[in-house]
Amino acid sequence: MSESPPRPRVLVVDDDPDIRFGLVEVFERAGFEAVSAGDVPAMERQLAVRGVDLIVLDLMMPGEDGLSACKRLSGKGRPPIIMLSALGDDADRIVGLEIGADDYLAKPCNPRELVARARAVLRRGRDADASAAEARSFAGFKLDIARRELVDPDGVVIALSAGEFRLLRAFVERPQRVLTREQLLDFAFDNDGEVFDRAVDVQVSRLRRKLERPGAPEIIRTVRGEGYLFAVRPSA
Repeated sequence: MSESPPRPRVLVVDDDPDIRFGLVEVFERAGFEAVSAGDVPAMERQLAVRGVDLIVLDLMMPGEDGLSACKRLSGKGRPPIIMLSALGDDADRIVGLEIGADDYLAKPCNPRELVARARAVLRRGRDADASAAEARSFAGFKLDIARRELVDPDGVVIALSAGEFRLLRAFVERPQRVLTREQLLDFAFDNDGEVFDRAVDVQVSRLRRKLERPGAPEIIRTVRGEGYLFAVRPSA
């Protein structure tokens, strides 16, 4: 008789005990193994004891806040992060995604939506692992998907935020076709596209600047009224 696969382990970090324990119960009912922490130091103690598959991180907490903690944790090897915030401003959401959060939900959130987002983030991570050996070249650039590393034609490593990497990967995997903002949100962030259109424009603008080469053709083109097009065809 084969053993059942281990349950995904999620760490809920929130200074409000009612929210914290409520979310632990939501995840447990949904088939996750859930633990909690009331602040960033407690989160770090939990991570030191045992790894987790996902962190649900509150933005506003006493002491170090969620944005600062997310920025410190960002990088290869850290668990994916879903950020929660009572602040519904677009700018806060954009900042959260840019510094490394894998998704962002406003509080109060629908528990079923949070669980669905958690599963989507974990699935996206498994898909990335499955293609970890992939490396793509385009216009003299090399994108190493496993290492989340972009190297320019001169051999210089170009720093990418988490959001920029996800958008570039979405473009590289779907070259020479027009992608709407809604599609890019779905491919890169699993969002509904109603709130984050401006986030796509900001990320594309920053990514473009990092891909610009004097005298070289434009790599990401704007198709007016439709979206964006990755104009070159990558090679393995």
